[in-house]
Amino acid sequence: MAGVFALLDCNNFYVSCERLFNPRLEGRPVVVLSNNDGCIIARSNEAKALGIKMGEPFFQCRQLIATHRVEVFSSNYPLYADLSQRVMDILAQLEPEVEVYSIDEAFIRLPAASPAALRENGRQLRAKIRRQVGIPVAIGFGPTKTLAKVANRVAKKQPEQGGVFVLPEAGRERDHHLAALAVEDVWGIGYRSAAKLAARGIRTALALSKADEDWLRKRLTVTGLRTALELRGVSCLPLEQSPAPNKSIITSRSFGRPVTELSGLREALATYVSVAAAKMREQHLHAGCLQVFLTTNRFRPGEPQYANSLTVALAQPTASTPALISRATEALRRIYRSGFAYQKVGVVLLDLADAGFVQPSLFQPLRPGQEKLMAAMDRINQRWGRDTLHSAATGFRKSWKNRQTSKSPAYTTSWHELPVVS
Repeated sequence: MAGVFALLDCNNFYVSCERLFNPRLEGRPVVVLSNNDGCIIARSNEAKALGIKMGEPFFQCRQLIATHRVEVFSSNYPLYADLSQRVMDILAQLEPEVEVYSIDEAFIRLPAASPAALRENGRQLRAKIRRQVGIPVAIGFGPTKTLAKVANRVAKKQPEQGGVFVLPEAGRERDHHLAALAVEDVWGIGYRSAAKLAARGIRTALALSKADEDWLRKRLTVTGLRTALELRGVSCLPLEQSPAPNKSIITSRSFGRPVTELSGLREALATYVSVAAAKMREQHLHAGCLQVFLTTNRFRPGEPQYANSLTVALAQPTASTPALISRATEALRRIYRSGFAYQKVGVVLLDLADAGFVQPSLFQPLRPGQEKLMAAMDRINQRWGRDTLHSAATGFRKSWKNRQTSKSPAYTTSWHELPVVS
C-alpha cells in the first residue's frame, strides 16, 4: 500500500484520567457522570462487566452501583482536556500528519512499512504516552481510516495484542476480523443504516464490504458506499475530512500570517466558535463545556514560544453562537499573553448532549428566541454561504485568515446586502 492510517484511542479515557491521580481505583468498577450528574458517560471495563450501559441515567442504575460499590465521579472536563492535550502534543512532536478526531482519539497518516515495523512503532508510541502522561492507549493500523478503526477495536478487545494491532491489507485474517464485527459497530454506520442493511441480510462488516455498490449508493447514499469501499481497503477519507465526532467538535486553523494582538485572536476565535456551533446544531446537540487554546509556531525555535488552553463549564448547555462566543472570548482573554506571534487559535466544544434531553437550569432559564434566531441564521447561511450572516464579533477584514489568493468570487451570493447579527 502507498500509505497506512493509525488510530490512537485512549482507553476508557475519562476513567483513566481519574485513575491517574487515584491509584486505588485500579481494578475497581468506575463510572463518570455527565454535567449535573445526569447520565453515565464513561465506564471502566469492570463497570461494563456489571452491565452498566453508556448513556444510562444515573438514577436508573443507582441500586446496581451501590450493590457493587462502584466508584462514581462527576465529570472534570478541565482535567480531561489538559491530559488530552498532553497526549496530542506527543503525537504532534513525533508524527507529521495527525488529525485530532475527538478528545481521546487521533488519526495518524504514515508511510508504508512492514507489519513488524508498524507494530514496533505503535508499541514505542504507546509506551511513551504511558510514561510521559500516564494514560493507556490502544493503536490500530490499517490501509484506510475505517479499517484502522477496526484494528483499534481488536487492539482494545484482545489483551494478547498488547494494545497494538496491524490489520492485514487483505486475505483470510482480515476477512475474519470483518466477519466478527457487527455492521452496526462499523464506524459511520448509524442505527437507521444498520436497519436497512439488516433488512437486506447484511449484518457484518465483511458482508457490507461485499455489498452491491449501486444498492449502497441508492439506499445509504455516497456516505455508505464510501464506508464499504474503505472496508475493502480503498481509502476514501483523507485526514481532516471525516465526519464530525459525537464526543467533541474541534475548529481551528493556522493563520495566514502571525497574529500578535488580542483583537485579531478574538475575531478568529469568534469565527471558529460560529463554525463549531453551526456544526453542533446540525447534529441537534448542545455543549455543556468548551475549551479554548492558542499557540505560537513551534517550527520557529528562534522566536519566543507560548501555548496554553483553558476549559470552562457552561452553567446551561447551549447551542447559541452568541453565548458560546461570549464564554470563549472570556477564556481567551485569560490565557492571552502579549509579546508573542501566534500561529493558531481554536475551540473545542465538549460534553455534547442531545438538544431534546438537555436539563434546564433553575437559574439559567431557556431562551426560545435564541433557538429561533440560530435556526434562521443557519437556514440563510446554508442557502447563501457560511459567512453570509454572522456575528459582529467575527469581524470584517479578517487579516488573520488563511492565505486564499486564488479564491474565486462568491458569484451566487450578495453577502454585503445582508445584515450582521450582533
